[in-house]
Amino acid sequence: MSDNQSWNSSGSEEDLEPREDYGHPVGVVEFSGVLSKWTNYIHGWQDRWVVLKNNTLSYYKSQDETEYGCRGSLCLSKAVITPHEFDECRLDISVNDSVWYLRAQDPERRNRWIEFIELHRADSGYGSESSLRRHGSMLSLTSATSGYSATSTSSFKKGHSLREKLAEMETFRDILCRQVDTLQKYFDSCADVSKDELQRDKIVEDDEDDFPNTRTDGEFLHNNNGSKEKLFQSLNPKGIDFKGEAITFKATTAGILATLSHCIDLMVKREDSWQKRLDKEMEKRRRIEEGYKSALNELKKKSHFGGPDYEEGPNSLINEDEFFDAVEAALDRQDKIEEQSQAEKTRTERSTPPPPEDIYSTSGTHRFNDKVEEMVQNHMTYSLQDVGGDANWQLVVEEGEMKVYRREVEENGIVLDPLKATHSVKGVTGHEVCHYFWDTAYRNDWETTIENFNVVERLSDNAAIIYQTHKRVWPASQRDVLYLSAMRKILANNENDPDTWLVCNFSVDHDEAQPSSRCVRAKINIGMICQTLVSPPEGDKEISRDNILCRITYVANVNPGGWAPASVLRAVAKREYPKFLKRFTSYVQEKTAGKPILF
Repeated sequence: MSDNQSWNSSGSEEDLEPREDYGHPVGVVEFSGVLSKWTNYIHGWQDRWVVLKNNTLSYYKSQDETEYGCRGSLCLSKAVITPHEFDECRLDISVNDSVWYLRAQDPERRNRWIEFIELHRADSGYGSESSLRRHGSMLSLTSATSGYSATSTSSFKKGHSLREKLAEMETFRDILCRQVDTLQKYFDSCADVSKDELQRDKIVEDDEDDFPNTRTDGEFLHNNNGSKEKLFQSLNPKGIDFKGEAITFKATTAGILATLSHCIDLMVKREDSWQKRLDKEMEKRRRIEEGYKSALNELKKKSHFGGPDYEEGPNSLINEDEFFDAVEAALDRQDKIEEQSQAEKTRTERSTPPPPEDIYSTSGTHRFNDKVEEMVQNHMTYSLQDVGGDANWQLVVEEGEMKVYRREVEENGIVLDPLKATHSVKGVTGHEVCHYFWDTAYRNDWETTIENFNVVERLSDNAAIIYQTHKRVWPASQRDVLYLSAMRKILANNENDPDTWLVCNFSVDHDEAQPSSRCVRAKINIGMICQTLVSPPEGDKEISRDNILCRITYVANVNPGGWAPASVLRAVAKREYPKFLKRFTSYVQEKTAGKPILF
């Protein structure tokens, strides 16, 4: 057998054909190289060493680890290979529910991978028309055989009268065969009569006609009758009852005709029943084929749910409702995890006293002095203004002393809604609230949305540049933020003004924290203004925490960047900001309980 020939599964010599799939001989060479593979929404695209061999696609963490075994493989016989609609370097390979998202370094390499994959599929017998024909005929033969068996069994179970009539037909056939044999023997005997004897009898008769017998004793007639009996005996040597055989033959054929008529009636009735069943099966098959085509089209349109096509992006396939449901479910899981961790966590006491309040009276000496001073003045001027009038603030949440307002603002399709919240907390001062909000030593105790953070640069005792990444909430992209955080004590203009503290956080740029492709960089401008109100104690008693109240005004202007739907961003803000305020203020009350008051 030559190199370009192979036996198909049936093993018959008739199916021996040369392989000419795509003009390549049998035995497509192995193909391998580096492709980026989508791992999961945390790690994203990772380079993997991919090997295509024997119609199987396998991947390894690196080329050096091929000897330790592959990390996964796909048989390409029934795989669906889909070049991505927008990304020219990407191809998706799916087999049933398993989907691999792969990216080449450039479109040319992607096309080369697709070409080799198709060559391997063709070589395996799934890519050429002749191979498909051979597989199809084998399947048809098997299906036909099994279908016949099932149909016959069902028919005999339900049609006993038809089976009985068929048995009668077998009996009639045997009888008829025997009768035909008997009649054939009779006809053969007739054909074997000697022509000479017949000729002699003919001569005798002619002689008697020429010389009539004058005797009166009837001898002529006797001789004549004897000749006829002799002739009959020669024609029927075994004494066959020809008349009886003929009557029996007639009855047998009549019985066969009657039985055949009955069988035809039964089969006509059964044909109607089977036709109805066939119509139902054909309709069922039509619906299944339509469902299969629909599912196949959906599979071609979009990849397996949870892949990169379902993440936040300009070409995301997920709609707003699905996006919101996924975000809400992820936030619920984070809340549950946080509740469990808070119940198990024992907060360590930190004995480090806060710095003297004199250092918070000025912005210090650093290159951002002017910017900090500008932000402080803006917050003191605009953040404390009343929410009424023409500001268009809308009350979105009200829970006890806490109220949250929002103004809807969009720019180039991005939600930039300013948010303002007011809250009153008993038993704590403005200094204490701002201290725990600004000091990064306590950040992880109350902030549950941060994955990690670090101080990029300490500008002064009351100002620092901080980089932090927030926990990802799938399908939204992960966010990071780089901001300057400053804490200030606002000097009172007169003795009746409440003691006021402020923390302002606003985005800046820094060479040591450049934006990366892993996260979407958000821009923020946040201010927390805390005013301490003191009620006079009774009599000569000293001021206690029962006599103090902190009035908090929290203002946030956030540009989230990215492509998250506006409705989702607003819903998340409405849900998360009140939770943050309640969680943080409860933390401050817990930390300051039983401690000296820090004015």
